[in-house]
Amino acid sequence: MVTMTLSDNAQKVLDLVKQLSAIELNELVKSLEEEFGVSAAAPVMMAGGAAAADEGGNDGVTVELAEIGQQKITVIKVVKELLNLDLKAAKDMVEKAPVAIKEKVSMEEAEAVKAKLEEAGATVKFK
Repeated sequence: MVTMTLSDNAQKVLDLVKQLSAIELNELVKSLEEEFGVSAAAPVMMAGGAAAADEGGNDGVTVELAEIGQQKITVIKVVKELLNLDLKAAKDMVEKAPVAIKEKVSMEEAEAVKAKLEEAGATVKFK
């Protein structure tokens, strides 16, 4: 792991970010993306791959959409947002339930995904 030297202000921000829940962190990232017109998708994926390699074979958790529930359109929108899919791909995925939504993710990320899907009315299981 590469250690970076941060300015005092950057270190303060990092310390504050470490205290956020997964949901709060997700909201912060989206706000930063909107504010600065950037996407965190590629760096997050690379960091996730590095983290998985560092864990030494820990496969993580698979989040499975078990049942759509009565709010199908809302669930489709959530899946679209979570996976950065187009609307048709999200719809196709949701209609295949039960289906794995995210694989090999940390329990913290899995809980955040579960919370969003359940808020939309879906039933979610971990594997």
